[in-house]
Amino acid sequence: MSDSPLGRFSWYDLMTPDPDAAKAFYTEIAGWGTDVWEGGENPYVMFTNNQKPLGGVMSLPPELVAQQIPPHWITYVYTPDIAGTCAKAEELGGKIMHPVTDIPTVGKFAVLADPQGAVIALFTAVEEAPGSDDPPLKGDFSWHELATTDWEGAWDFYSKLFGWQATETMDMGEGNMYHMYGRGAHPLGAMFNKPPEMPGPPAWMLYISVDDVNASAEQIKNLGGQILHGPEPVPGGDLIAYCMDPQGAAFAIHSTAAK
Repeated sequence: MSDSPLGRFSWYDLMTPDPDAAKAFYTEIAGWGTDVWEGGENPYVMFTNNQKPLGGVMSLPPELVAQQIPPHWITYVYTPDIAGTCAKAEELGGKIMHPVTDIPTVGKFAVLADPQGAVIALFTAVEEAPGSDDPPLKGDFSWHELATTDWEGAWDFYSKLFGWQATETMDMGEGNMYHMYGRGAHPLGAMFNKPPEMPGPPAWMLYISVDDVNASAEQIKNLGGQILHGPEPVPGGDLIAYCMDPQGAAFAIHSTAAK
């Protein structure tokens, strides 16, 4: 891996109809703190982990509500050249959903859809690139999983756009393969073809690292969320569960096997 931060997962935003309720839910589930950025037109509530900002929460924009887009998490991938990356994304078959936009004193962002329709964002910082290439800590987003209709087409797009590298492939059964990728010593996530029974369009699923998936799953239910699938073990002994917060945004939780 080069020293370039290109392709680093750097920020996470939650779009929700009730930011205050979401803030209360995730600070309980993930152990996050909060902070407020006052640099824009409106105050922006940030989630923090170990006193470091990792994302934020905002009201689901009216134009997305009008399009019947549900509450969701969106992840930002870092690029030092956002205009160039947008142009390359279009050359590779992607579509710019939101053009490059300035965030005063912070940087620039854009939102794109990959050729299969999954949505992801780009970010360029004025100063140091956010995010880290270190192993994830408790409370960090530890895995970035793409369920799609054509994993080979998606991989061609993302590997060329961000320089991600293929790592391992795992057989999920019935001929469905789970293709993992990274940008250095630590894997970032995986891509796979959606089985027929999986609802919804191609989309990214973000995993939050917790101490104990079983305990967190009960906590999620007690706080008004849902467990969509799991908890279940994965190869290596880790546990995962797919979840939905009380406002309807999907996410996953992950705990590592005891050593």
